Amino acid sequence: MTKKNIIKKEVLEISSLSNPKIKNIARLIKNGSERQESQTIIVDGLRETAEAVRAGWKIKEFFYCRDFLKKNINTKEIEELISSSEEVYELSEKAFEKFSYKKNPDGCLAVFSYRENSLKNIKLKKGPIILVLESVEKPGNLGGIIRTAYAGGVDLIILNDQKTDLYSPNVIRSSTGFIFSMPIVLADISETIKYLNDKKIDILATSILAVDNHFQVDFKKGGAIVFGTEAHGLSDKWLKAKAKKIRIPMIAGVDSLNVSVSVGIIVYEAIRQRKILK
Repeated sequence: MTKKNIIKKEVLEISSLSNPKIKNIARLIKNGSERQESQTIIVDGLRETAEAVRAGWKIKEFFYCRDFLKKNINTKEIEELISSSEEVYELSEKAFEKFSYKKNPDGCLAVFSYRENSLKNIKLKKGPIILVLESVEKPGNLGGIIRTAYAGGVDLIILNDQKTDLYSPNVIRSSTGFIFSMPIVLADISETIKYLNDKKIDILATSILAVDNHFQVDFKKGGAIVFGTEAHGLSDKWLKAKAKKIRIPMIAGVDSLNVSVSVGIIVYEAIRQRKILK
């Protein structure tokens, strides 16, 4: 390991695959429980890292590889990330490949400290659109929902009984980094219902048994749209809650959609009604 300076930042060079730093990051990438225990978030990729920094997240450790950067990324963008990082490491191509999550890495990987929001700290505008997701299991679905929610101007996502690591590499990649810009809170169902009732926010629970479809809902005054699992729908706790039941109309013989697709359909109907995007 050697040292050099780039834009007044000390950079440590790593070429050995047996370097403890490399081995530790590689282990954390593969082990979600260790990431959570160490309160660590690992972001593999320039786009996702840059989005986190734009959203106000501070990079603890930044790793880059010149060999990959020459193929993909401009120097100025990398210099900006280097200058905003607490620690910087330049890796050889083989060392970077050892811990990169991507099959075709772009040469950037960053480590952030975990953050956790709570409902009491969330500030909402008048008439917000909120997504409540119960027991999402697939990282790709969760990341896709976050990306859609951010693009559609959703104000808050609440996760109930979360089944997958919120900051897993797959969720971050599927969200294209917007997970760092989107307000997201983990909360249990009772806490969520109380929060929405206290804020006088209408609850719209999706159910295949509902009579009204989402085109019949007035989204102009906002609301919290609750989605369950693809296999079982919403739990009894949500179905028994004081909520308006709604469904997405489908042809006979079809009773469910991918949850990410369902979110997109209803969120963009809300956008159409509210005319909040150009």
